Amino acid sequence: MPERIEWLEDGTPYSPRFGDRYRSESGGLDQAREVFLKGCGLPAAWAKQPQWCVLETGFGLGLNFLVTWAAWKTDPLRPRLLHFVSTEAFPASAADVLRSVQVHPELLPFAQQLHDQLWGLLPGFHRLVFEEGRVMLTLCIGDAKAMLREQSFEADSVYLDGFSPGVKPVNFPDIWDLHTFKAVARCCRRGTRVATWTVARSVRDALAQCGFVVKKTPGIPPKRDNLQGEFNPAWEPKKSMPPGLRRQAGSCVVIGAGLAGAAVAASLARRGWQVVVLDAADAPAGGASGLPAGVLAPHVSPDDSLLSRLSRSGIRATLQQAHALLDAGTDWSPTGVLEHCVEHARKLPAAWQSDWAEAARDWTCLATPGQLAHGRLPASAPALWHVRGGWIKPASLVQAWLATPGVEFHGHASASQLIRQPDSWQVLDANGHVLACAELVVLAAGYASRALAEAAVPPTSPPLALQAIRGQISWALHQPGAADALPAFPVNGHGSLIPALPLGGNASELAWVTGSTFERDNALNDLKPEDDSHNLGRLRTLLPDVAPGLTGQLERGQVKAWAGVRCATPSRLPALGPLAAPNLWVCSGMGSRGLTFAALCAELLAARLHAEPLPLEQRLAEALRPQYGQAMPVSDD
Repeated sequence: MPERIEWLEDGTPYSPRFGDRYRSESGGLDQAREVFLKGCGLPAAWAKQPQWCVLETGFGLGLNFLVTWAAWKTDPLRPRLLHFVSTEAFPASAADVLRSVQVHPELLPFAQQLHDQLWGLLPGFHRLVFEEGRVMLTLCIGDAKAMLREQSFEADSVYLDGFSPGVKPVNFPDIWDLHTFKAVARCCRRGTRVATWTVARSVRDALAQCGFVVKKTPGIPPKRDNLQGEFNPAWEPKKSMPPGLRRQAGSCVVIGAGLAGAAVAASLARRGWQVVVLDAADAPAGGASGLPAGVLAPHVSPDDSLLSRLSRSGIRATLQQAHALLDAGTDWSPTGVLEHCVEHARKLPAAWQSDWAEAARDWTCLATPGQLAHGRLPASAPALWHVRGGWIKPASLVQAWLATPGVEFHGHASASQLIRQPDSWQVLDANGHVLACAELVVLAAGYASRALAEAAVPPTSPPLALQAIRGQISWALHQPGAADALPAFPVNGHGSLIPALPLGGNASELAWVTGSTFERDNALNDLKPEDDSHNLGRLRTLLPDVAPGLTGQLERGQVKAWAGVRCATPSRLPALGPLAAPNLWVCSGMGSRGLTFAALCAELLAARLHAEPLPLEQRLAEALRPQYGQAMPVSDD
């Protein structure tokens, strides 16, 4: 559960839970720099490396991360990417983190950015991104042992931090115990440097038992000694999930210029890849990602299911990209989203009502009477309020991703065949002309990925379980005075309504958008007039007091339509992973949640290629492995 910090008279943060200070008497800045950064040989050790991974046990108030980030920022020989993975069972509030740095003004610009992303820290992994994606903090909220079992990477440096051994409450999982150090060792390579301020005999013995060779070094007065060392066991470590090799950036062809393909291209380009994106259309977002706008809101379930947890991780990733790349009010708007639970009231997870209530309120809560009134719903209507929800124009996000340096878009390039060469792939069109060559190919062409995969993998491999789902949305321009009769934010739950979408760059010209239909096993995007009637019919159930004012526009022929073909899997989760051929991956099957999953899947793909820390728990990542066989019926939830 979250930590409640007290502040001593001298301004030092204090934990009543542990009966201990958050920093030494001499000041936390010296401890962070001398004990941890220099204790691990940084910044010299990371010079000219493509990436560097720091593992910390005990995030606390984030000072070690801020000092490491500041050192990276000022180092001309810094690595391209800095990963910082930190566990924390009792996260402090964003306000306390910012307050703790007031005495170190040189760190305030970094702390402010950290503060702005420290929200919604429910148990599990949270990927926070800084410096245009080149500094990544993975906060693992929970017991260190359990969190580290969900990771698969090799740390280059380890900061062993936490409250003093011996002051922990009774029955609290010990961050200094043998099992924790075994979990840390599993995330180390031979030669990984380790540093800590504690020299307790129990700590030294446990580290030695886990393969660390450590020694005492002079401490910062009044503390006599610190501890430094490296992972160098006398035996050959056996790992249940080897992290793989750190791959060097190279050349890649991404087939598909929708949300999935553009996100993959941007994530790889940030890591130094040269990426060519091919699409049959003449412009990006020509398929399902070309809809005028989509609603962004997390999935909620009483048991906090895989889909619910994945949706939160995905929305955090999408929001980071939207804040960094898009124009608020024109390309997107974080208005919040009202979910009208049409069929029955949707229960929130039990933990959201108790220990984690404050963090949960950053995500989703019961709608207030005021929000229901703004949504034109009665006070008795069962509804949720998604705090971080909103609307986004997918095409704007696609264009921003494709503008990443290192990405090259080719339109009118319809890939029909993949030919494996000794060390690369050739991508050919229907006439046998070579469209592009690269060592890595990622299939992100929606339902078309299925046929491309079948043509590239051995004939004995089963087909990808992907299903085409046609969807049509309906929209129309606002009539005079329409804004006053519409909600102030999107509403979903039985279809959806985006009430005020600015068209083009003209914020004064607004449209409403509703839909969409959900037609399985239809790969055609033709427009059907009856689908507009269907969409308005669903809207009458979703917003009975709003729909009549819009239905008249349908009767007057003022409603327009857009249709696209989405691609889904039986599990309703994306399909992300390598296929049965070298250097061939798929990133598809996002259904109606492309805005939720595209950025997250792209970062997961890049992490696996480069043996980086995962942006989400291992068990969640494994759930996205491609499914095979005939696609089963997919729900439209």
